[in-house]
Amino acid sequence: MSATVMPAASGEMQLVGRALAREGGAFSTIVKMHNQRLYRIARSVVRNDSEAEDIVQEAYVRAFAHLGDFRGESSLATWLSRIVINEALGRLRKTRRTVAMPQRLQAEIIKFPLSDDPERTMAQRQILELVERATDRLPDVYRTVFVARVIEGLSIEETAELLDVRPETVKTRLHRARVLVRKALADQIGPVLLDAFPFAGRRCERLTAAVMQRLGFTN
Repeated sequence: MSATVMPAASGEMQLVGRALAREGGAFSTIVKMHNQRLYRIARSVVRNDSEAEDIVQEAYVRAFAHLGDFRGESSLATWLSRIVINEALGRLRKTRRTVAMPQRLQAEIIKFPLSDDPERTMAQRQILELVERATDRLPDVYRTVFVARVIEGLSIEETAELLDVRPETVKTRLHRARVLVRKALADQIGPVLLDAFPFAGRRCERLTAAVMQRLGFTN
């Protein structure tokens, strides 16, 4: 069975078993499979690129230290996402205790893969920047739901499980988030959201290498 398509009850448990046996390839597969989702979720909480990467790395190390606790009752993605959210919220609470948070955090605009056509490239960049800014400006209670449901594509049920809230709560928050984003973007929302906050290529490889090094695996 391919490592990228596997039922949670069988393939994921096999992958976890290989990781528990300290098989480096299993760790690497888990990290690469989940990097983008975990990064997007972390960033939805802290709204800072480098901080989100650091949170994801710490969450992986914590998760792998307790990998034996994973029983397959939820998907591995959900289990990891909860650890990321807890890490991100803990980091945010610590920051707010030590430093007065500014009214609006200035997030670095992520560089996206764009078209070779200069005019198309500029239009894509402008729209993607609007998407990021509109998402960053959502209130905390709506932002993570919006990222999980709309940008990451989780179902209502998966988002509810991830955030430990009722599906009705997800629907209510998502509706309000969409109203706020729509007000900011008008009709420019659409398929472009699928490319927002990417985490692939060199960035994915860099974080994977850092996690593997911390786990004691070297090239």
